[in-house]
Amino acid sequence: MVLAAGAAVLLSDSGGDRGSTGSSSPARLAAAVAPAHDAAPRRLSDPGGVSRYAFVERRVKVRAEPDAGARSLGRLGTRTADGTDELVLALEGWTDRRGVRWMRVRTPLLPTGTVGWIPAAQLSTLRRVRTWVLVDRGARRLTLRRDGRVVLRAPVGIGKAATPTPAGRFYIRDRLTGLDPRSLYGPEAFGTSARSPTVTDWPGGSVVGIHGTNRPGLIPGRVSHGCIRLRNADIRRLARLMPVGTPVTVR
Repeated sequence: MVLAAGAAVLLSDSGGDRGSTGSSSPARLAAAVAPAHDAAPRRLSDPGGVSRYAFVERRVKVRAEPDAGARSLGRLGTRTADGTDELVLALEGWTDRRGVRWMRVRTPLLPTGTVGWIPAAQLSTLRRVRTWVLVDRGARRLTLRRDGRVVLRAPVGIGKAATPTPAGRFYIRDRLTGLDPRSLYGPEAFGTSARSPTVTDWPGGSVVGIHGTNRPGLIPGRVSHGCIRLRNADIRRLARLMPVGTPVTVR
């Protein structure tokens, strides 16, 4: 684990003769049983390098600060609207003076791009990804990097002027497979943590997806209600290379 342990730790006394118990002051004894804590948050994700994500294990409030009494930014459940396991991108980890471990996470909450703190006990163990997606709206292009190296480039369709694809930093939240390649969404689709300020063509509302299409002739262009569309051959390639939890940057 990259986070400091929260359990109390007894420190050995280096004073006195070898093999003797020695003696300790009350201050040293108090320090010895104090929970481990971090002086500053530890970075957990580096888009373009190694990033980490975790599944939400139980319904939990996202806090503005790493404190149980801090303002709530919203609540996350264990399942997405697509019926997949909910997950968050872990940005930083911190253990407070009471030994409580916290994670600063990127979430799918509104407003889009919301970042907050969750107790680590409410999350699964961390999982690593080495991929990163960059969507350039001006160039109408998606680029996937793994270990810093470009492994896929593809033209995309983005939101129309009235229903734009939002810019910002997000992550791949889930993946839907086995879709009809003749459908609007093509054979594969990914849900991201991005949320449209207007509406998208993703089922259930404002989630911005990355998916295939049954109208490849419209790509590249401004063609969607906010989602990012790829030609079906490209979305199949992307599905082979990109795991859930991958950071996404839209600029």
